[in-house]
Amino acid sequence: MTIGAGDRIPAAQLTIMTENGPTPVDSSELLGKGRTVLFSVPGPFTPTCSAEHLPGYVDHHSALVAAGVDRVVCMSVSDIFVMDAWAKSSGVTDQVVMAADGNGDFTTALGLELDARAFGMGSRSQRFALIVEDGTVVEALVEPPGEFRVSGADFVLERLS
Repeated sequence: MTIGAGDRIPAAQLTIMTENGPTPVDSSELLGKGRTVLFSVPGPFTPTCSAEHLPGYVDHHSALVAAGVDRVVCMSVSDIFVMDAWAKSSGVTDQVVMAADGNGDFTTALGLELDARAFGMGSRSQRFALIVEDGTVVEALVEPPGEFRVSGADFVLERLS
């Protein structure tokens, strides 16, 4: 079952990078308080993810905060070292929390897996954005295969207005 509006965020372990190194965090802890925009990309360093998806959230961070967003979280089925390197190479500071779903358990719990074996990428996450308030999904914006429109920062900002 794919997560949708009104559903609670499932509990699963994600990993974030802190000054103390890789740190596990429960998804319900990371996404459970306040208003969060969680967006997911199929792969760090891939063309659309690097040129448009992540930069859009960095560029629109102030507008998202002005619209009542407490945190922006970028997630991928990848390891935290790749996510951290991608953040550094993209100039991400504290605007976006970079979260790794290393084994894809959270993505599977959301029902948003992507079979990318045909591209040599294994099991990944679909491209999506979730608007979450106090641990409950307000809106699920899932991209059709090969598209980038509804999960971008511009579209999410429109939905928050």
